[in-house]
Amino acid sequence: MIEQVADPLPQAGFAKVVLELDVNNHAGVMSHICNLFARRAFNMEGILCMPLPDPQRSRIWLLVFEDQRLEQMVLQLEKLIDVLAVRRHGAEHEVFERLEHYFR
Repeated sequence: MIEQVADPLPQAGFAKVVLELDVNNHAGVMSHICNLFARRAFNMEGILCMPLPDPQRSRIWLLVFEDQRLEQMVLQLEKLIDVLAVRRHGAEHEVFERLEHYFR
């Protein structure tokens, strides 16, 4: 049985959001994105990556808390060479909602 621990951040008023990234599909792209978040001590609650029909591209979804630093993180993501597009969705985005039932 998996014990669920309450997150302190939602109690502090931070909502979750999903960032959807279109990226070039090659070795090291995920590392660059994760390192960007790590250098700024910005936690990712969930990561999902899938290839697109075009084998040169992939899509990454990041589940993160929306705090005052998020806008700057999005700007930094957009500056990465291999990040082609960044879209922002609410936490109810279906990609993580569908996965959630596997972990209950």
